[in-house]
Amino acid sequence: MAGIVPTRVFLTKGAGSHREKLTSFELALRSAGIAHLNIVQVSSIFPPGCTLISRTKGAGHLSPGQIVHCVLSRNSSNESNRLIGSSIGLAIPKDRQRYGYISEHSDFGTKRKQLGDYAEDLAASMLGSTLGIEIDLDKAWDERKQEYKIAGHIVRTTNITQTARGKSGLWTTVVSAAVFCSYE
Repeated sequence: MAGIVPTRVFLTKGAGSHREKLTSFELALRSAGIAHLNIVQVSSIFPPGCTLISRTKGAGHLSPGQIVHCVLSRNSSNESNRLIGSSIGLAIPKDRQRYGYISEHSDFGTKRKQLGDYAEDLAASMLGSTLGIEIDLDKAWDERKQEYKIAGHIVRTTNITQTARGKSGLWTTVVSAAVFCSYE
C-alpha cells in the first residue's frame, strides 16, 4: 500500500505580536496565510517529483479547516528588542526522481540573510551527503554552493526567512513554513 506523496509545496513566512504567546503564534500564522488550516508538522524530505509553487498558487489548493502537512520553523520571545528568526531551507536535486531536503532552523540575534543562508546550507548539506558529495563545513556557503554546481547534483537551493524584534510587554512570534498543498 502506497502512502500519500505531496506533489506541490509552497514557502511562506509571517510574524505576530500580542500579550499572549499563543495569540502571537496565531497572528504569525495569519501573517503567513496559514492560520485557517490544521497543521501537521512533518520532517524534512522534499518528495521526488514535487514542484515548488508560489504562495498565491498554493493558497488556491487549500480550504479552511483542511489538514495540511508542513515543515514549520518557529521562534518566540517576550524580551524587548530581542532579534528572533525562523527559516526554512530547501535543496532540490537535479534528478527529480530523487528526494531533496527541507531544513528548519530558528535562532536569536541572527540577521535575516545570515539565518536564511544557514538554513539553505543545512538543506544543501543534507542533500549533498545523500549524494556522496563531501562537504567541508568550514567553507563559506557561496564556496559550497559552487562545489555543488560543479558536481552537477543540485539544481536549486532557496530559503524563506522571517525575523522580528521583540516588543516591550508583548510576545513576538515568527514562523517560516514549507506547506504541502496537493497530493497524488
